[in-house]
Amino acid sequence: MSTKIDIVNVKGEKVGDYELADNLLELEKGTQAVHDSVVAYLAEIRAGTASTKNRAEVSGSGRKPFRQKGLGRARAGSIRSPVWRHGGRIFGPKPRDYSFKLNAKVKKLALKRSFSERVKDSSIIILDNLALADHKTKTMAGLLKGLKINKKVLVSVKDYDENVLMASGNLPKVLLLKAASVNTYQVLDADKLLFTKDALDEFVKRLA
Repeated sequence: MSTKIDIVNVKGEKVGDYELADNLLELEKGTQAVHDSVVAYLAEIRAGTASTKNRAEVSGSGRKPFRQKGLGRARAGSIRSPVWRHGGRIFGPKPRDYSFKLNAKVKKLALKRSFSERVKDSSIIILDNLALADHKTKTMAGLLKGLKINKKVLVSVKDYDENVLMASGNLPKVLLLKAASVNTYQVLDADKLLFTKDALDEFVKRLA
């Protein structure tokens, strides 16, 4: 058994079928893998640049502000103490790397499950060929309009074409990626997935 998806041209007319073997789809397991993969991706792209100063780093004298006894006040050893105004921060954030390693099998299962879900809800469009006459944004926008795509779309190609790369650059709802680098988060984040036939051939090799 296999699942068939229509292959269309730039006018939206069906020109063939694309067959997906059952071993390329997974709808029984993988929900946890998808969750872990998305969390790992979001953690990896975090800047991790938040930073505060502790009592050793804030500006101010190291001198004891007043004598220890005789004033009726709580003892103090530094104006840079965290309990003082303008003092250092206790346990504040410091620059760090939030990324963590995810098992390769988990990544593969997550990608297969997320792709299978998009196949199930008919969110995948396969183009026989994606070639633009020029590099104008208007041309790419017209192509998407002809395919009735007006939401966030992931356009996946086997290799970047200069015209397509430039024409899609100013479209905020379009993400252009090579099939070899598409990840689980991007598959789920887009409303529609637009693959060229060559790109999908390349993509499904990662699922086998």
